[in-house]
Amino acid sequence: MEFSIQRAATPDDAYMPIWGPLLAFNQQAVGDAQGEAFALTITAPGDNEILGGLWALSLWGSFYIGLVVAPEGARGQGLGTQLMDQAQAEAIARGCRSMWLDTYAFQARSFYERLGFSVFGQIDGPAPMFPRYFMQKLLA
Repeated sequence: MEFSIQRAATPDDAYMPIWGPLLAFNQQAVGDAQGEAFALTITAPGDNEILGGLWALSLWGSFYIGLVVAPEGARGQGLGTQLMDQAQAEAIARGCRSMWLDTYAFQARSFYERLGFSVFGQIDGPAPMFPRYFMQKLLA
């Protein structure tokens, strides 16, 4: 059988056909490969518009924090800490042994370090995006 590779015209439409076989492989190899998402949203009082928040995924005893953002005008007021504290409580409730995330040099490494995270990996490259830090916090 011959194969060809093309650039997808709509990458979002290609995600599930690619992810499906990988998920099936992972499920067969180690089980419970779907993961469970978790999200917290920040809104203004009386408004449903999402202005920031946190998105995470628990999988195989680990809690991955994929997105964290506080509204620009509200940064430095403790919202990020509240998000992370609630995420940690959820991770513990789900039986996770660790939390992990990644952040770029221009983002929030020191914030995560204040919360007990430490760097376990780093990708170097040109400034200002790099280095990119991979950070974890053990929960047990």
